[in-house]
Amino acid sequence: MATWNSRGLRGSALEEYINRTNEKYLENGLALIQKVPTPITPITIDKETRHITLAYFDQKSTVDYIGAVQGIPVCFDAKECHSDTFPLQNIHEHQVNFMEHFEKQGGIAFFLLSFTHRDVFYYLRFEKLKAFWNRSREGGRKSFRYEELEPDFFLEKGRGVLVPYLDALQKDLLRRD
Repeated sequence: MATWNSRGLRGSALEEYINRTNEKYLENGLALIQKVPTPITPITIDKETRHITLAYFDQKSTVDYIGAVQGIPVCFDAKECHSDTFPLQNIHEHQVNFMEHFEKQGGIAFFLLSFTHRDVFYYLRFEKLKAFWNRSREGGRKSFRYEELEPDFFLEKGRGVLVPYLDALQKDLLRRD
């Protein structure tokens, strides 16, 4: 059972940026994406502030975000990386399984990565993640390197939103046709 301490998970900058981006996409009628809450059971609550200070996760969460973009179902997870090597242990098997089933139902699944030390966002196609995942399961690297990523899927800044992932989603869709 995983526990949560109020100092541990306060919400990352990446998630805040994505939340603001999703608000902008909604305002512009481009997408309806919602943050999936992680169900927790409180253990300790500060009586003065009424804040949860200790809790455990009720179940494994699947993805961070789910919704629709112009009628296309999408789901994605957000991950931060502080070096040029992303450990696959940061992605859980139940997430990969959920995303695989989601895509089999006609949806699009992906990861949004923040390489914090480079100040760069990246759209990791599920197909590319699956190749890295399978490589690790077959005895290969248990991580992937920045240099292995597809150059077309780095997100360009200055598009009116903080994490402009819709352009990369469009490229992903075009690769599937």
